[in-house]
Amino acid sequence: MNFYQQSPEDVLSSLNTTDKGLTSEEVKKKQEEHGYNELEQKDRQSLFSLFIDSFKDPMVIVLLIVAIIQIVLGETIESIIILTVLIINSILSVVQTRKAEDSLASLRDMAAPSATVVRNNSTQSVPSKEIVVGDIVILEAGNNIPADGRLLEAESLQVEEGALTGESVPSDKEATILQEETALADRKNMVYSGTLVTYGRARYVVTGIGKETEMGKVAELIQNVSAKQTPLQRKLESFSKKLGFVILGLSVLIFAIQAFRIFSGNGPQDLQIELLNAFMFAIAVAVAAIPEALQSIVTIVLSVGTNKMAKKHAIIRKLPAVETLGSTGVICTDKTGTLTQNKMTVVEAYLPKHEQELYSSEPAAWSIGENRLNQIAVLANDSSLNEEGEASGDPTEVALINYSNKIGLPFSDLRNKFPRIEELPFDSSRKLMSTLHEIDGEKLLLTKGGPDVLFKRCSKILINGEVVEMTDEYSKILYEKNEEYSNQAYRVLAFAYKPLSKETLDLEDENDLIFVGLLAMIDPPREEVAQAIKEAAEAGIRTVMITGDHKTTARAIALNLNLFKEDDIALTGQELDALSEEELMEKLEHISVYARVTPENKIRIVQAWQNKDQITAMTGDGVNDAPALKQADIGIAMGSGTDVSKDASAMILTDDNFVSIVSAVAVGRNVFSNIKKAIAYLFSGNLGAVVAIIAALLMNWINPFTALQLLFINLVNDSIPAIALGMEKEEPHIMKQNPRDPNEGIFTGQTLQSVILRGFTIGIAVIISQALGIYYFGSPEISVAMAFTTLILSRTLQVFPARSNTQTSFQAGFFSNKYVVGAFAVCMTLYGITMLPVVRPIFNIPNAFGLTEWSIAAGLALATTIILELKKLVFPSKLAD
Repeated sequence: MNFYQQSPEDVLSSLNTTDKGLTSEEVKKKQEEHGYNELEQKDRQSLFSLFIDSFKDPMVIVLLIVAIIQIVLGETIESIIILTVLIINSILSVVQTRKAEDSLASLRDMAAPSATVVRNNSTQSVPSKEIVVGDIVILEAGNNIPADGRLLEAESLQVEEGALTGESVPSDKEATILQEETALADRKNMVYSGTLVTYGRARYVVTGIGKETEMGKVAELIQNVSAKQTPLQRKLESFSKKLGFVILGLSVLIFAIQAFRIFSGNGPQDLQIELLNAFMFAIAVAVAAIPEALQSIVTIVLSVGTNKMAKKHAIIRKLPAVETLGSTGVICTDKTGTLTQNKMTVVEAYLPKHEQELYSSEPAAWSIGENRLNQIAVLANDSSLNEEGEASGDPTEVALINYSNKIGLPFSDLRNKFPRIEELPFDSSRKLMSTLHEIDGEKLLLTKGGPDVLFKRCSKILINGEVVEMTDEYSKILYEKNEEYSNQAYRVLAFAYKPLSKETLDLEDENDLIFVGLLAMIDPPREEVAQAIKEAAEAGIRTVMITGDHKTTARAIALNLNLFKEDDIALTGQELDALSEEELMEKLEHISVYARVTPENKIRIVQAWQNKDQITAMTGDGVNDAPALKQADIGIAMGSGTDVSKDASAMILTDDNFVSIVSAVAVGRNVFSNIKKAIAYLFSGNLGAVVAIIAALLMNWINPFTALQLLFINLVNDSIPAIALGMEKEEPHIMKQNPRDPNEGIFTGQTLQSVILRGFTIGIAVIISQALGIYYFGSPEISVAMAFTTLILSRTLQVFPARSNTQTSFQAGFFSNKYVVGAFAVCMTLYGITMLPVVRPIFNIPNAFGLTEWSIAAGLALATTIILELKKLVFPSKLAD
């Protein structure tokens, strides 16, 4: 049996303690057996280990082999360049990984530093880490609760448990026995580590410490949930493995063919030189095929996306999250503060036989009942607003004074005019609060509280300014109205008063009251959220609400936002637990609302969608959300949330607004589209170089490029245009398409066609250029210079057709991406530097290479761009890939 289902006496007995606390000897023995009240953390991977792991990528291994061989052969410049790029990429990877491991540190920071306990039959303060099961802890307002426990006594106790339960208002606590199994948020006789006492006093017995607390269970979930790779990371990793093996195989094959030719046709005096040349030829293929700057360019393009998202209130903590957002198919979102305003608001005022919409009449024309209703709401109220409009106090009470201000009756004026004489503070057991005031020369007791309780205390009712007896008919109307509000998920308070001649109060005074009216309030949906959910649906994204609130409230909000459809289902956490995995997978796509959920429930929901191959985003702000935030493909924390949730997330919303998620998805889709454009741009150029090298091999020509030329193009010349493509604006209809299939490869559809077409077009132009150098100009050295010029200019000009698979540069707006124009200008300048007399020898460009040769090479390069742009006009595509 659970502790909350047992009496205090039974709990104390089962824990071998008494209400007078433990002795020092008992405490020491328990600490030796069970350890201290603190969270454990697994050892983290060392920085050196992370650094080594970053070199396990197949393409990186190929480049390392190439660099080592070049060092042996004395080609130090090329090897230094390659090693520098690899080390920079590794450092970036280590930094990003280390940033993602801070969740448990934040959990530790939430622990209370000390606590007041009863030991050796006396009260004393001890460090929270020294608390053991069986300790008796004393709580007062403002205390952080140091460990889980069962209440023994509670006086008007309220605890802020939002970090664990998702509740937007403090929970009322009492020491009563709960008969049935209940969700954590409804266990009114239990308190939990890491939560805060906001009101009242209590004593409780500790039932769980350290990893056995609810907070400890969350910590264990965080540690056991593995970080998810993004779709792009998975595809790049898979592609890298395949490309690495293909490049190694191709290089070995080319060397074998060259070696066969050498041994078949040359004398032994040329053998060593020829084999070395053949080996360098094979290395050139590897250098040409591998886009050395790929990882750096992807990182830079993602960084550009983070800047765009920051302007839309989305702060990215982990760069790959930018791309993941673009492929998101399901958004599991919290309700409070994300879909709603996180601000309780009065939406309807009700008086018997008179119902009005909010703020529908002028205060000057109000009836006596309406004025009395507002007086009670403001005066029997402990909340306040400062001059800056910042609220303090219970959110429900804050809603009441905001209501008064809104209708033109400043709450401060009422309180100054009718000061409080005496009070009966709110108590969770009686669910009432009463204050005494002198109004218009008469002392009045003003009472507010839960409708069901207050109805029974009223013997009279105020109707149209006249006090009459409370009849069964009136009572029935009140109960029906309260039920109507409850079905709409409103939080309802009832208000009553009575004349009182004395100046001291006791609980008996809260009887024979005169009923005045009801105020219904709710945390209303954000006005802009319904449209954002609609836009997400048009983009093929499913929105699911997961909240710690009650099912009725959650379902009402979901209906209001058109998130809940006719055939949809709303489940509580307990109802979810009752479903088998098969039943859940069968019903999953019809469940739009989950209420009263646990951290384990949230992980299960996220995993269920992931098992359906859906890239899943999860929002949250509390400690209880952290495991699911880490499990999700992209965790989205609220800016107002806990540090734990932020550390476990990949993205933080500074405005806590669902609309910002949808805006960020649009940016993410555009970022992924631009990354594909950059990757296609890089591989198209590399394919062109490989095609030219293989053609030269088959024709038994000189190697058309040196390794340094290829490194210059790959690392310097191509990097700038690739980054510029990362600045490209959104393609038309990007948010009218379904999310891409997470199992889809990088090179599919139009992207693959584009890479092959551009690559072979460039390759053919280079082959023609080298052939002219050999056969027309009669110089192998000139042929190399012409091949290099054709390749570098073709790849530079290719940035213009690479901007879109569906539009030409002029259709997209030639100057709409000024970065592309700037990148072209920079690349042409860099190429011009290689033509300088002092630089030519470094790049194997002979002085005989003049204007005629350059014009032919440049003409061939320009022809490739014209062909690629004309293709879009002759064979147009409907949508971007």
